[in-house]
Amino acid sequence: MPYDHRKTTRRTPTPTPTSSHTPGSVLTRALALAGCCAVLAGCGASQAAPPGGKAQETRLESATQSLPPVASGGQPSRSPQAAPQSSRSPQPVSQGNRPLAGRTVVIDPGHNSGNFRHSREINQKVNIGTTRKECDTTGTSTDAGYTEASFTLDVSHRLRDLLTARGAKVVLTHDADRPWGPCIDERARIGNAARADAVVSVHADGSAVGHRGFHVILPARVRGGSADTAKIVGPSRDLGEDIVDRFARATGTSPANYLGSGTGLDVRDDLGGLNLSTVPKVFVECGNMRDPKDAQLLTSAAWRQKAAQGLADGIATYLKG
Repeated sequence: MPYDHRKTTRRTPTPTPTSSHTPGSVLTRALALAGCCAVLAGCGASQAAPPGGKAQETRLESATQSLPPVASGGQPSRSPQAAPQSSRSPQPVSQGNRPLAGRTVVIDPGHNSGNFRHSREINQKVNIGTTRKECDTTGTSTDAGYTEASFTLDVSHRLRDLLTARGAKVVLTHDADRPWGPCIDERARIGNAARADAVVSVHADGSAVGHRGFHVILPARVRGGSADTAKIVGPSRDLGEDIVDRFARATGTSPANYLGSGTGLDVRDDLGGLNLSTVPKVFVECGNMRDPKDAQLLTSAAWRQKAAQGLADGIATYLKG
């Protein structure tokens, strides 16, 4: 609530009357006037607010402002100092600065650095709606050994911070807080359980040298077994198109030159994370780790921040649309 800046009136103490015929009357009046000045000066001093007494502190300042200090010769003058700014409460964050308030976004960092040490677990097959497939994979890496799992977690953290700043509730499917996984079917269940408004699975590709650029994977229309993507195909495409547009702007990179006919969009029916989702979801392959030029971008912290910004902008555009 804004502070009430209405002024309050303070009554000045009146000195005891003395006879004008008394020899000490002039001195008495001078001393009385000095006492009044002392009272006023005391009111202008810095006062410590009582515990929890913010309102009392404000009333004190308001009263002080209504009493101009007394200049030499006993004439009042207006103080040149403004009211202390430290007593004002910070203004609440406006809804305009948190446009995604009330929205839930699930971020799925692809793979897990621990998968390399748990081949038996991740090779176990799980139901992906239409068939059975390995629980998870290790992911790819650059020629220098920078792993996809490290890349996806870093970008996911940056993306989380950007979305949270806009007011969104963000859920990560994992945060390097488990030794391996989660499996692809569990990743889908996490997004479904959160009733997410959007789910983005962050990845980087491992294609041939010369294959450059990013692309977004959309769910195909799948119905069979435990999979039914009919309700999410349309919204997921909208989400994917917004991400393609914003990602290109933020990173300055182009859609993949090796699939998607230059649109940056690829439709697949073999990914359990998409087949089993009941909420809008896409996979984003941010670049090709096996191409030296793309790898140079993917290993740059500054570029990863741009990638996160592009993802955040795309998600926000979709949610506000």
